[in-house]
Amino acid sequence: MTPETRITAVVVRQLKERSITRAIGPGDDLREAGLSSMDMLNLVLAIEAEFDLTIPESGITPANFRCIAAISDLVGALLERT
Repeated sequence: MTPETRITAVVVRQLKERSITRAIGPGDDLREAGLSSMDMLNLVLAIEAEFDLTIPESGITPANFRCIAAISDLVGALLERT
């Protein structure tokens, strides 16, 4: 399973927890999809748990968590460092 597939699964779980059932693509804005600031924080934690990594504070930005593709780029860069 690719990192993007795993990230998509995490995002879909987050959306379902908020009763959001719309389809989401790699470039779709997650805030526009209905995730709140608190949801985004939970998403950061879920991504860290999914990949067993720590996202540095400097990496926790709206741009890095705007969409699945951006999260995938961030995770890919962090995984390359390890």
